[in-house]
Amino acid sequence: MLNETLLIGPWQWAMAAAGAFLIGVSKTGMAGLGILFVALFAAVFPSTKQASGIVLPLLILGDLIAVYTYRQHRQWSQVWRLLPWTAAGVVAGYFTLGTISDRTARSLIGAIILVMAALSYWLRFRRKAATDPGVGLPLSAAAAIGVLAGFTTLVANAAGPLMAIYLLAMRLPKLEYVGTAAVFFCLLNLFKLPFMMNLGLVTTTSLGFNILLAPLVLSGALAGRWLLSQINQRVFEELVLGLSAVAGLLLLV
Repeated sequence: MLNETLLIGPWQWAMAAAGAFLIGVSKTGMAGLGILFVALFAAVFPSTKQASGIVLPLLILGDLIAVYTYRQHRQWSQVWRLLPWTAAGVVAGYFTLGTISDRTARSLIGAIILVMAALSYWLRFRRKAATDPGVGLPLSAAAAIGVLAGFTTLVANAAGPLMAIYLLAMRLPKLEYVGTAAVFFCLLNLFKLPFMMNLGLVTTTSLGFNILLAPLVLSGALAGRWLLSQINQRVFEELVLGLSAVAGLLLLV
């Protein structure tokens, strides 16, 4: 009955399973992989908006696992610095979602991510060239990233690359990076849930679909934790930033 309601076949189920596994990996290991599951679910469901609602409960499950796993490594100051602006972006996305097409939403988010990735590469280049590179971003930049992240997460669950760019700019060690991102996204996704339910994008049918995919999120989370322990800080940063840039390209095409 569920399969008929969602109108997907075996190949699409396989892509959804891979997407659920990547959600787990991205939450506890490689945050930059997050956009790949966005692309997979977008391929399963023609509507970006429908895919966003399907994915949200799976993201919350992954968030809760990551929050517990890295509970000793979160940086609350970074969470509170960004979260109010992101909440404002969620509200803006809520009022915008019904007025733009799926294609426009994907292209807009892809362009935003590419611009932010290019800016991050430029900042990293300047930091390497400077005698006193400093740390972090000004509040105005954090506010802009927060609003954009809130908008993109409501429209397409694609805030991961923006958050990755922000946390890399704050120069957090990889464990603090993952722990802080876990708390941030857990709070953000819980805040977003009532809006998605009101829009009819999270339903009892979609929750049944989520239950079937939940074990794959858990197994992906275990794999992500192992992966994070195997890579050094520099490789971690390069992978996260590179995958973020690929994310923007995938959404554009």
